[in-house]
Formats: sequence, C-alpha cells, structure tokens
Amino acid sequence: MKILSIIVPCYNSAEYMERCINSLLLGGKLVEIILVNDGSRDNTPQIADHYLENFPSQVKVVHQKNGGHGQAINSGLQIATGKFTKIVDSDDWVDVQAYREILNFLETKADDLEIDMLISNYVYEKQGQKNKKVMNYRRFLPTDKAFTWQDVKFPFGKYLLMHSVIYRLEVLKESHIQLPQHSFYVDNLYIFEPLPIVENMYYLDVDFYRYFIGREDQSVNEKVMISRIDQQIAINKTMIAYYSDTQGTEDNVLTYMRRYLEIITAVSSILLIKEGSSESLEKKKELWQFIRSQDTHLYYRLRLGLLGIGLHLPGKVGRKTTVGVYHMAQRIYGFN
Repeated sequence: MKILSIIVPCYNSAEYMERCINSLLLGGKLVEIILVNDGSRDNTPQIADHYLENFPSQVKVVHQKNGGHGQAINSGLQIATGKFTKIVDSDDWVDVQAYREILNFLETKADDLEIDMLISNYVYEKQGQKNKKVMNYRRFLPTDKAFTWQDVKFPFGKYLLMHSVIYRLEVLKESHIQLPQHSFYVDNLYIFEPLPIVENMYYLDVDFYRYFIGREDQSVNEKVMISRIDQQIAINKTMIAYYSDTQGTEDNVLTYMRRYLEIITAVSSILLIKEGSSESLEKKKELWQFIRSQDTHLYYRLRLGLLGIGLHLPGKVGRKTTVGVYHMAQRIYGFN
C-alpha cells in the first residue's frame, strides 16, 4: 500500500507540468502520483502518458472531459489508494528535503499517533522575485507532537490552505466531499468540509510546497478573480450553508471555520467593491442577505466582526479600511 497519494489536476499544463511531476517522483515507491488530464487541448495527455509508460509503479493517469479543478480532484480521489492524500497543482512543485521528512513521518509515526491532518509550510514562488515568502505556523502550533483542536487557537490572519495540508484519505471519504464542476476556488471547500472530522493533527515545520504565482492567467490574479466573481460567490455560499448545517462540532473547530468564512466573505466583498458597478454592489448586498437567511447568529458574528464592520463603512474611512483588508487578503492568498 502506498503511503501518500498525490493528485495533480492538469489542464493545458504542458508548459510546466514536468517540473511538478519530476519533483514528485523523488518520493519513490512510497508515493502514487495521479495525473488527471482535465480535457486539455495541448500536449498534456501525451506528457501524462509518457510518465505512465516510464514510471508505471508510481504514476496513474486519468483522462476525462473538461470538468474543472474540482472534478479533477474528485476523479483522483476515486482511485487514490494511499493512506494520506495531497493535492499539488501542475504549476507548483515540492522541496525534496522537506518531501523526505514528510514521507518519513507518514511512514513511521502517523499511524501510531492516529494523525488525521499533517500541516507543513508553503512558499510563494512569485515570478520575477528572488526573495521567497514562507508561510509558516510555528508561532502558534505545537511542533514535534500530536495535538487536537482543544490544544490550539489559530490567530487572526492565519489560515490553512490546500498548499499546507495533507489529509488522511479516510477523513476525506468520511466527509463525502464532492467538489463542484467547472468552478475555480474549490480548494477552499477541499480544506473546509473535512475539518469537523479531523481530531488529531501534527505540524512539521518544513518548507514543503512551492506555490508558483504571477502568471497573468492564474486564478488568483486580481483581474481574473473579478471576472470569475460569480464562482467565488458560489463557493462562498456553499461554505456558509455547510457551516450552518454542521452540528455537534467542537467549539474550537467552529471558531476556526467561522474565521475562515470571515476572510472568504471579505475577499468576495472586496472584489465586488473594487469592480464597483451597481450590479457588483448589489451582489455584495445579496451575499450578506444570504448569510443572514442561512444563519442569523453567523451573520451577526461576521457583520459585527472587524472585517464586517470595515467592509460596510461609508466614505473615505470605508475605502481605507477596505484597502487594508484587501492587502491582508493578498498576503494570505497571494493574489496580485
């Protein structure tokens, strides 16, 4: 049995996917790499099949009609056999030394400690910049020991992203996660929905995931995000509905999930404000009305929170606050 399944969604990825795959192959026999060709129109299918032919014990390939990032992850999860699962986008890669440490931990310690989620650092590899920004959790997460939600409290402005998380496959299956087709920003759902099932966690303070940003067509480019704002709002609403339906969950988990919703809703609101049309401002109003209709308690927690107040202030004060929130969101998500 493989220790780690790595799902790589690939859509027109021929230009950069080999760097990603080559870094993952260094995991050797402990890893299965699932390349999901999501209806690509370039040489992605041929490159994927080349790796399958040359590394049949490590590589699996799925060819599917275009269904989007979420459907590619769904397809990968259907055939994953590793004890743990990681998503790596085809334009990103992993650090070899950190990779070895993670695999060693998963092979020798994770089962004994009954770990549901392994957390590690990620690095912004921004195009054209030599200095790399490392996102770590060392100031508030225990290291070299297992911990639960009761042991930690995530501070304001610190969140788990898909780049930093490895889930136990059983957790994902138990959560019955099914990501929407033809939508960007599904990584937020991928992180969010399994959280109530997670009990034991572990943090390895290693710079594992290399997150490449800076392409003009990238989903986290500001102009691209504004053009796809309806998808962002749809994911935002799905998360709100999921949170509202979550019952019997530990308070610390709900607190973290609520803070995650706070920043996601802030991003949606800011992008609508920046677009500035009457239609966008109406969408912002409707989003907040949706939250209120779904969960009144959640609405007031978000609306009367620091970000909620700032996003609704009028005039210069409101614009200045919105800029401050926007810059914070940029630091977290790396959009430009």
